Amino acid sequence: MKVVEGDRFSDRIALGVLTRAFPPGLVDEVVAECGRTEERRRLLPARVVMYFVLAMCLFSGQGYEEVGRLLTQGLERERRWSKTWRVPTSGAIGRARLRLGAEPLKALFARVCRPVALPATPGAWYRGLRLVSADPVRP
Repeated sequence: MKVVEGDRFSDRIALGVLTRAFPPGLVDEVVAECGRTEERRRLLPARVVMYFVLAMCLFSGQGYEEVGRLLTQGLERERRWSKTWRVPTSGAIGRARLRLGAEPLKALFARVCRPVALPATPGAWYRGLRLVSADPVRP
């Protein structure tokens, strides 16, 4: 595993979780079901844009370039990305996100998101209601 100066272990874990939670085959299925498969080769194929948007959620305080660096390095470590890739301009990323749209992300969420606690999970329920907690991120 190559180590880059300033590389944080938490970044590597986050991207590992991302690729395990959303395997490339699943991402490709969702993209195809939503009719967003490319007709020509692009610098930003739909799969990459999907992972890029998901990575932007993980690294919300970072700019496009840093998210792109973290994403490609993380995917290289997972052996899911082997090409040399330069981060496109913010305009190109914006256009790619528009091409993709929200539908594939909604469909991916619907496929993957499930409650973690089961009815028998101790401490997850109070008077028949599922307990939920939100920890706000503070700058």
